[in-house]
Amino acid sequence: MVTKNIKTVQEFLKEAGTYYLATVDNDQPRVRPFGTATLFEDKIYVLTAKAKDVSKQLDNNAKFEISTMDNTGRWIRISGKLVADNRVEVHKALLEDYPNLRAMYTEGDANTNALYMDIDSATIYSFTDAPQNLND
Repeated sequence: MVTKNIKTVQEFLKEAGTYYLATVDNDQPRVRPFGTATLFEDKIYVLTAKAKDVSKQLDNNAKFEISTMDNTGRWIRISGKLVADNRVEVHKALLEDYPNLRAMYTEGDANTNALYMDIDSATIYSFTDAPQNLND
């Protein structure tokens, strides 16, 4: 589990801008770009819509993996479960962090879906250095 290094994980995702979130759809992996990574109450939150396939896939199987690369050639792999937390204050924190999403989402509406990462493992890799295990 990642707790002590949660800020390092969140900063890597924020600096990368876009990361790729993988879920499972029956026996088929599904990957799509995401960009939200808000640190709130020592958890990293993502935002999507309940009507989207990604939300339905996570309802059926909460396991995820994320990968992204920074501009120095390092990449991170994160795995765990995404857990819904649709309190208005979570929605507000996400939308304050990503105001451009207000065109699609509103605090407390029926479609906004905030999920936090219950991270089992997170590791930063590079071609030149040993892997940096961020697990506590």
